[in-house]
Amino acid sequence: MAFLKLYKDRLKHNYRFLDKLFKKNNTEWGVVTKVLCGNEPFIQELAAMGVTQMHDTRISNLKAIKEITPDVQTVYIKPPPKRSIAKLIKYADVSFNTDLSVIKMLSDEAVKQKKKHKIIIMVEMGDLREGVMGEDLLDFYGQVFKLPNINIVGIGTNLNCLNGIMPSQDKMVQLSLYKQLIEVKFNKKIPWVSGGTTVAVPMLIKQQIPKSVNHFRIGEALYFGKDIFTDGVIKGLRSDVFRLYTEIIELYEKPMTPTGEQMENPSGKLTTFDEEDIGKKSYRAIIDIGLLECNPQFLISEDENVKVIEASSDMLVLDLGRNTKKYKVGDLVTFQLKYMGALGLMNSNYIQKVVE
Repeated sequence: MAFLKLYKDRLKHNYRFLDKLFKKNNTEWGVVTKVLCGNEPFIQELAAMGVTQMHDTRISNLKAIKEITPDVQTVYIKPPPKRSIAKLIKYADVSFNTDLSVIKMLSDEAVKQKKKHKIIIMVEMGDLREGVMGEDLLDFYGQVFKLPNINIVGIGTNLNCLNGIMPSQDKMVQLSLYKQLIEVKFNKKIPWVSGGTTVAVPMLIKQQIPKSVNHFRIGEALYFGKDIFTDGVIKGLRSDVFRLYTEIIELYEKPMTPTGEQMENPSGKLTTFDEEDIGKKSYRAIIDIGLLECNPQFLISEDENVKVIEASSDMLVLDLGRNTKKYKVGDLVTFQLKYMGALGLMNSNYIQKVVE
């Protein structure tokens, strides 16, 4: 059985690096936990490090977090579905919002549960995912301020996640100006300007983020050290917090190109091959994961001689070349992961999760 290992010392290293960076810049931050999919041992590791905010997009994960570490502040980081309002008020201390009718329902439910619910209102700044349009923002805030048991604690934006629109100094300044306009017009204090995610960490390191942007939401940098600007690793962080271990379940020398009439495979893909490989052979291994667990494009082989060929639903084929390392059936092949790869593996019941 394939297994995914989280190395707690490496996680702790990345956490301490980021925590020091944010404290130096007087910036609050929370850990985005959605990649952990509510896994209890992994969440316990975060709690043991002293994480005070955990951010997620699944209420079931926030429930798991509250059961493990009741005092942590839980933040729901996407617009809430109306059918989940009662559970959201119960398990989320803070939520990100963009719809007035939903916020009214949150207000009613917070009154019913005798709670004060905090919200961050998201504003659209170019990536065209969630967010209130800038020209509607003042009226939107004005209506929300009237609602009982709702406490607006911030304004935020999301960049890069849908259309790849990158943060910039101009966009961060604009977000800060929105906050100032709201505070002046309504004589209210907005504590957080939540403009930072992993993509903005290199800007913070280079002192390119306005001081008024004082709240970050971090996932990929913590788990993978990712520098999205360069597609590399942020200096000082580790990329190998997670490692996937897979077992070879078949290994033979086989032709490098298929034979017979070819059509699309069950994934709807017509595989291609290099005509120069016709007539050649190589050692091909099958490992015990497939598309059910992870898209192979998110795997990074730790052995430069191992090449990912293609996957079906529950098997993945590797090209071992001449198999100079003498792999055999039963041996383990290891991979580092991209974010989406870890997300799929963590969400799979077929992958064992281990902490070391």
